Amino acid sequence: MGLFILRRLGVMILTALCLTFIVFWLTNLTPNLEKLAKTQGNFRMSDDAVTSYLTNRGYKQALPVKYGQWLGVLPGYEIADADGKVRRRCDDGRTFCGVLQGEWGESTVFKEDVSKIISKRLGLTAKLMFWVMMVMVPGALVIGVLAGMREGSRTDRTLSTVSIISTATPEYVSGVVFISLFATGTFGMNWFKGTATSAMDNANFWNFFLPVMTISLYGMGYIARMTRASMTEVMTAQYIRTARLKGVAFRTIVLRHALRNALIAPFTVIMLQFPWLLNGVVIVETLFNYKGFGWTLVQAASNNDIELLLGVSVVSVFVVLVTQLISDIGYVFLNPRIRIS
Repeated sequence: MGLFILRRLGVMILTALCLTFIVFWLTNLTPNLEKLAKTQGNFRMSDDAVTSYLTNRGYKQALPVKYGQWLGVLPGYEIADADGKVRRRCDDGRTFCGVLQGEWGESTVFKEDVSKIISKRLGLTAKLMFWVMMVMVPGALVIGVLAGMREGSRTDRTLSTVSIISTATPEYVSGVVFISLFATGTFGMNWFKGTATSAMDNANFWNFFLPVMTISLYGMGYIARMTRASMTEVMTAQYIRTARLKGVAFRTIVLRHALRNALIAPFTVIMLQFPWLLNGVVIVETLFNYKGFGWTLVQAASNNDIELLLGVSVVSVFVVLVTQLISDIGYVFLNPRIRIS
């Protein structure tokens, strides 16, 4: 297991370097850099002025050099402009100042350190993710297990239909429906707040219920269907039939023998929800005005905020790779018959 984890960590580091380099290359394309210069300077800047702006700030260096400086494995630049002023990447006198040293740059839109912005927005999304998982995962597993215990029964057909409907309903549809039904008083019901802005500082049942349920219902159906399919397959296995012929109670068969093996496939799907919740809830965060990590990603991309976009990308890559590693390790503990070759 130790050697397996070390190999996977090596692959993770290589994958992270490749993905971040691709994002770095895309964000540092010439049109993006020219747009950045004109946004920070003047939209009527001449081509020479744009070139001078980019040169004095290290953007005109070779791409591998810029990537190494941003990563923190190459010394920061020192460039003198036409007035003799020396611009340094490392203002505090250090030789290396990149991501590995905790220097993520400054957002050109929010005028704040990228690390502070990401930590704040990531904390808000983590709070949303926690409550979504607390509602979504237990509910989906219960629905999937109940549906798969007796394939073809009325319970199975009913719960499967509910799962399909929830998965087929996008968040922007269910969110609008929830707001119309329970927040605007259109039908005489004004139980919850239609915005989650106040939940950023003080989350409670009334201002956080609608966004949590909007996300939970969409993901719950997919996990429930995977659980149902896995449970149905396990319940038809030979060892389950043998246990039933021996007179073992049906409840004992489900809880002790079937459930653990049936959770292997849903476990993978559950782990994949973390990257989705991190970046894929942009619509919900926008709909309920909840300024989390997904909202930050949209702001960085739409405003050509290169440093912030790179920081968001690093966190996203890290979360995806870590959840995949946890998913692979979880296989072994859920089913000891799985061996690492």
